[in-house]
Amino acid sequence: MINNAGNAHGLDPIQSASIDDWDAMIDSNVKGLFYVTKAVLPFIPKGQSAQIINMGSTAAKQAYANGSVYCASKAAVDKFTEGLRLDLLSERIRVAAIHPGLVHTEFSAVRFKGDQQKAEKVYQGANPLYAEDVAEIIAFMATRPPHVNVADVVVMPSSQGNAFTLLRNEN
Repeated sequence: MINNAGNAHGLDPIQSASIDDWDAMIDSNVKGLFYVTKAVLPFIPKGQSAQIINMGSTAAKQAYANGSVYCASKAAVDKFTEGLRLDLLSERIRVAAIHPGLVHTEFSAVRFKGDQQKAEKVYQGANPLYAEDVAEIIAFMATRPPHVNVADVVVMPSSQGNAFTLLRNEN
């Protein structure tokens, strides 16, 4: 099972951020991932070939300004993944997470409520990852032999230093 719940809404400091945006992120990124996992678990066969991979974010590992609730929601996914791995150890179900940095998808368009110009500005000069890059890593994680669990992967473009610091390519 691959849990790919994730969205960000807005890029505002706590004092002016929208509570509706917070609710959307917590409902999807946290509660959605938790509830779907619980609902699907009875259908996952026990044994080392079974695996759950949760989509995290570098924001789980390094907070950034104006992203507190998004960062917190992804940190919740990270800790849930660690706890789930321990809970399912005796059932021999591998549990892992991948934490991508800047990936050029519809993510920024959602964050900026469809403002495509604002969304594209995020990627200008950044040389971001693409969905295919992340999918390739997930495929690698999922195809390891049963005795191997690639438990936690952080991947970001080589131009990214942490969750939100990018070296902008001016070429």
